Amino acid sequence: MSLAGRLARSSGLVVGAGGLGSPAALALAAAGVGRIGLVDEDRVDLSNLTRQLLHRGADVGRPKVESGAERLRALAPAVEVVTHRARLGAPDAASLIAGYDVVVEGSDNLGTKLAVNEACLQEGKPLVLGAILRCFGQVLTVLPGQTACARCLYGGAPGDPLAASCGRAGVLGAVAGFIGMAQAAEALRLLAGRPPAWAGRLLTADLWRNTMGTAPLLPDPRCEACSSGAPKGAPSRMTIS
Repeated sequence: MSLAGRLARSSGLVVGAGGLGSPAALALAAAGVGRIGLVDEDRVDLSNLTRQLLHRGADVGRPKVESGAERLRALAPAVEVVTHRARLGAPDAASLIAGYDVVVEGSDNLGTKLAVNEACLQEGKPLVLGAILRCFGQVLTVLPGQTACARCLYGGAPGDPLAASCGRAGVLGAVAGFIGMAQAAEALRLLAGRPPAWAGRLLTADLWRNTMGTAPLLPDPRCEACSSGAPKGAPSRMTIS
């Protein structure tokens, strides 16, 4: 099967239609991913427009999933866009994630990131996690049963600096575009059957200081989500080769 055909038969869930989800969803649609799910509970605010490329000034006040879906359908009419106006939490995340091949996580709060992480572990779905704050961004790919997970990285401690939202702490719009596109590239590699770039390695970027780096990330043996003592779901169908 051709790459285009493979992508057309694939699906991706984008959690968050904001700074990270906007460029990621646009890139997935432009690449021809057959079905894209868009999850967000918020409405477009004027302050969002500096970094959220799915939305326009005329969209202020509209649900983000509504204006985002409209933009994606205009860009790629052949792509099916499914909207989920909700904030994913532990009770409902797994059932939604089960219907997609890969999850791109771009929410702006730690609680959602950890809920999505644990749902992906439960369902055996690969997760491409992104985080941004001010001028700094991170990307990590989680392959259930094979790599470190989001809780290994963040731990879930209330004092974690990434627990602050972009709205409160601020973010450089270019950082959101850079990290969101990196997430999309990783998701496309997974959907195409290619080895992921950031599984077991954390990508970091500071676009103000013009620094980038990677660091190995091993599973935390004490992790409550993915350690040997934690409940396990199905292993991921995506493997590192």
